[in-house]
Amino acid sequence: MQSYEQSLRQTKQFLLDHDDFLVVSHIQPDGDAVSSTLAVGWLLSCLGKKFSMLNEGPIPTRMNYLWEADKIANMSVNPPERTFSNVICVDCADFQRVGLTQRYFEPGASIVNIDHHPTNNGYGAVQLIKPDAAATAEILYDLLKTFDIAWNIDIATALYTGLLTDTGGFRYTNTTPKVMEAASDLLSHGVKGPELAETLLEEMTLPQVKVLSRALQTLEMSPNGDVAWVSVTPQDMLDCGAANEDLEGIVNYPRNIRGVEVGMLFKVIHDQAVKVSFRSAGKVNVAALAQTFGGGGHTRAAGAKVDLPLEQAIPHVVKEVSRLL
Repeated sequence: MQSYEQSLRQTKQFLLDHDDFLVVSHIQPDGDAVSSTLAVGWLLSCLGKKFSMLNEGPIPTRMNYLWEADKIANMSVNPPERTFSNVICVDCADFQRVGLTQRYFEPGASIVNIDHHPTNNGYGAVQLIKPDAAATAEILYDLLKTFDIAWNIDIATALYTGLLTDTGGFRYTNTTPKVMEAASDLLSHGVKGPELAETLLEEMTLPQVKVLSRALQTLEMSPNGDVAWVSVTPQDMLDCGAANEDLEGIVNYPRNIRGVEVGMLFKVIHDQAVKVSFRSAGKVNVAALAQTFGGGGHTRAAGAKVDLPLEQAIPHVVKEVSRLL
């Protein structure tokens, strides 16, 4: 297996040698996915390369301040008119996480896989994977440093956004000295750190508050209090006027209860399927847990889809979680 430095060089060379890229991230993109997509786009624009940016759905509206955020096409509204032979996937733990955007990959397309998830399954012709990186944005920070390109506030803000969101405001255990050094460097380019923290971590929309209120009414705990969960239905989303991005952070509420080791959010997709978000206090590796359900993620934050009705999914998942405690 090649070293991280070799992977950086290989990725750099691939970008220099090719042109006409499609840049995609995972479905229901978070701050790291959006900022990583835009960081790659910014780099390609500096290199004079042709590129398109695409996601299966919309990006969170709170990310609209980022450079060229409106250029990430929503496939369901503005699909590409052709396919691409060079694809860059960012922050996608496995190939299926790109969702329906793969329709626009040429058969046999050359794929660059840039990611930091420990559960990444190593797809792609070029792999730039660093499981101990706090965010894909951290990997892109390293990659961009290998190019002789003048940085500006646009790229610095994008990368800072990825670091800020995936470290929970520099509070999670993935906040390493290297992350703080990178954040310091990015701030020196004019990034407005306090403003971003307010927008991304503190500010809530009214639909978000309403759906949080609905979710908390469903709060349940295991008999010994080490597992807690809430749930949200499509009717809840409709009644509250909420979008998927309004569910961000809700899983932390059951997790933050004193004594809880694993907190979960069950979001009903339809009558026979539920999306489960996991958060761990540290004792349980929820990435490994999520993999047993066909999902993945990080040691302390992961997700999976369970093909069961909500009333069956909850006891089934809770049983598996309790078995690990």
